[in-house]
Amino acid sequence: MRSGVLRVATLSFSCALFISASVVAQTKKESEEVIRVDTELVEVPLSVVDRNGKPLTNLTKKNFSVFEDGKPQDVEEFAAVSAPFEVALLLDTSGSTRADIEIIRRAARDFIASLRPGDRVSITAFRTTVKDNRSVSVPDTVIALTSDREKLRLALDRVSTGNGTPYYDSLVDIAGKVFASEPSDEFRGRRALVALTDGVDSTSLESFSEARNVLTAKGISAYFISVNTRDFFEDQLLGDCHSAMRFSQGQIKRYYASFGRGSKVERVSDFCNLGEFEKLAISKQLYELAGTEMNELARLSGGRVFPADDLNDARLAFKQVADEIGTRYSLGYYPTNETKDGKFRSIRVEVKGVPAGSKVRAREGYTAPTN
Repeated sequence: MRSGVLRVATLSFSCALFISASVVAQTKKESEEVIRVDTELVEVPLSVVDRNGKPLTNLTKKNFSVFEDGKPQDVEEFAAVSAPFEVALLLDTSGSTRADIEIIRRAARDFIASLRPGDRVSITAFRTTVKDNRSVSVPDTVIALTSDREKLRLALDRVSTGNGTPYYDSLVDIAGKVFASEPSDEFRGRRALVALTDGVDSTSLESFSEARNVLTAKGISAYFISVNTRDFFEDQLLGDCHSAMRFSQGQIKRYYASFGRGSKVERVSDFCNLGEFEKLAISKQLYELAGTEMNELARLSGGRVFPADDLNDARLAFKQVADEIGTRYSLGYYPTNETKDGKFRSIRVEVKGVPAGSKVRAREGYTAPTN
């Protein structure tokens, strides 16, 4: 009888231990889930090349260490180079490219064909519409992300030209529309913008800083095929002001803003009152600014800028971008700094077990969320 009581007592105690352990485990699990829901995964796309620039494609999670503001972080997610990508293709089809639209289509077709079968692509271009009784150029999402190559081919046939360059607006549009939803697991940390452009904006309502912020916040790698259109543009600027290619009001304001608020430089808002020397000075400043902006966004996001002397060179540059995307790793971590202060956090990735002289190109940082 005492033995039976002892067995019952032992069983009750064991059950209590089991329930207690289950509660603790469940509480711990819920606690971890709360932390992870409250702390967003930081995605870091990256590539590694040897001293000769050849991509290293056989690395694993163990080869990488990641640091945020100098503090080591635990790598929670890792994707090898074979994982697919989602690519937002932006084609600068402003009025000056009207005669070259078929060259742009052909270069874009070659680029899409050189991507891997599992990669998904969207296409954004410019189109002209009427607002407030005047023609304006706006971003046009010709096709959303898809892996259907036939649909993409037909979409390229629908790409048209605009009468201005809403370049910044298009970057913001891509972040907010093409990449509006969270990526599925297979594309996490593997999203890229590929823009064929000269980077000189003329009609956007948004600013470059806004475009940079929304793209880097989403961890999108930015690649630019920087087409040199300056000689053509400046040829069209000079001569009779009524038939010449004009600066937009936004471009003129951007030029004068470069002198700072205290500048005593005489400001001219009417294009026809600009002298030829000043027209060339404005053009020079706009193209230098465009180059600086493209390089900054590429560096922050872990992408690259590929120069192209003209649209014919764009096909080779597109192939280089496709090759680069096909050799990208990605990793993700939950930052130990959970403070939502809206401050910039630097990211550094180190790689070990690789040949001497190897280099890493990765996302350099992000802006923390705010309360």
